[in-house]
Amino acid sequence: MKISVILGSSRDNGNAETLARRLCDGLDVEWITLRDKDIRPIRDQRHTEHGFEPVDDEYEDVIRQVMNSDILVFSTPLYWYGMSGHMKNFVDRWSQSLRNPAYDFKGAMKDKPAYVIISGGESAKIKGLPLVQQFQYIFEFMNMKFAGYVIGRGTKPGEVLNDKVALQEVDHLNQALKNMSV
Repeated sequence: MKISVILGSSRDNGNAETLARRLCDGLDVEWITLRDKDIRPIRDQRHTEHGFEPVDDEYEDVIRQVMNSDILVFSTPLYWYGMSGHMKNFVDRWSQSLRNPAYDFKGAMKDKPAYVIISGGESAKIKGLPLVQQFQYIFEFMNMKFAGYVIGRGTKPGEVLNDKVALQEVDHLNQALKNMSV
């Protein structure tokens, strides 16, 4: 079972990444750190003659890695009540993948289980719910399986480790993933 974790944070070892690493403890995982990838913003070409034009960046390599995964984990801090810019830019590019004649993007993503890990500051467990719903709508559109989410409270690096409820939830999902890989 191939698990890929898409890290959307703009800093190393942030709280969302800390939760994602705990979630994947003991599992064979491929880490995709979006801040380290050259993924350019989308150029909307839906209404042009061909609807798709290749972009010279690292997005195609990343999306092929995602399509070849069995399970996905999307990890992002809560930035202004939404996903990080790195994550949003990545997901926006899916519109181009839907039009890429080289592969069946929606078919490759169909029924793929996806988890969401979010960290945020004050009242994150409430203020992060619209972001959970946004991911839910994205997964629904792509016919993916929304497998679960965890929202942790933490602003300063490592602070999420004080959120005992989030740690319990992550440990529970970790065990479920380990059971799936047996």
